[in-house]
Amino acid sequence: MIEFFFDCSSPWTYLAFHNIQPLAKEFNAEISWRPILVGGIFNTINPSVYASREKPVQAKVDYQKKDMADWARSAGLAIKMRPTVFPVNSVKAMRGCIWLGKDMVPFARAVFETYWGGDKDISRDDVLTEVCSSVGVDPTKFLAGIGEQAIKDQLKANTDEVMARGGFGSPTIFLDKTDMYFGNDRLPLVCEALQRRKASAA
Repeated sequence: MIEFFFDCSSPWTYLAFHNIQPLAKEFNAEISWRPILVGGIFNTINPSVYASREKPVQAKVDYQKKDMADWARSAGLAIKMRPTVFPVNSVKAMRGCIWLGKDMVPFARAVFETYWGGDKDISRDDVLTEVCSSVGVDPTKFLAGIGEQAIKDQLKANTDEVMARGGFGSPTIFLDKTDMYFGNDRLPLVCEALQRRKASAA
């Protein structure tokens, strides 16, 4: 079992979301998709993210832009760094993932594509309506559903859970509940761990 804690507001999460799916398929591993609100994590335990945004090191910013372009090219994805609206309020989109449950993956993919590829503000109801329509989700039911208290509570619970288990950002990946990995660039290590598990089970 692979647990994938994610927020669509992160470009590195977009990469990992895309790259982990064929990896899981290769090892016949099920992915448990766990939507979170990464801003809640930053506010609670990782405020250094905000400090680095307020006083960025320009050389690092320039390199990160190149690094992201390299990773996006490798994955075959279109990612604009940075989008016009950044950071973006992703709470409605992530509640939408919770509301959709087992059907969330096409929606989440479309949200990633709309924000990072299409440079559209995913906090807006009209943009989310477009996303819903593109993946066959009823926008009216969607907008009503994400307002349900149980949906809000589950998103908060997921966010609290990943912090309690040692997570500090998105994406956070767990194998077998306790083996934690952070970030798209750790996927080769996830692959090696899955290979070890496969070998030990043989």
